[in-house]
Amino acid sequence: MAQQVTDADFASEVLAASTPVLVDFWAEWCAPCRAMEPTIDALSQELAGTVKIVKLDVDANPAIASQYNVRSMPTFMLFKDGQVLDLKVGAGQSRVQMLKWLETHAAA
Repeated sequence: MAQQVTDADFASEVLAASTPVLVDFWAEWCAPCRAMEPTIDALSQELAGTVKIVKLDVDANPAIASQYNVRSMPTFMLFKDGQVLDLKVGAGQSRVQMLKWLETHAAA
């Protein structure tokens, strides 16, 4: 299962991480977010040690969502060395598509 992060620990858990980090910006009321949850949880186990996967509830943690201009859910942002490498918006990706996307950036 993907780790939950908050406004308070975002810098230490995401920006200071030694591996690439995928942040799933989600909300409890968001049906597409809930639809992607099994995929995100599976990828967090499959890529453990290569890509860290975390979830940030935008309703409970508005500061980080606002800082990164997150307006639609789900939004997936991939961070490396404290910087945003890439992002995807929406729930249109399959597990295989997400895996290829993450592996491409993890190898870079």
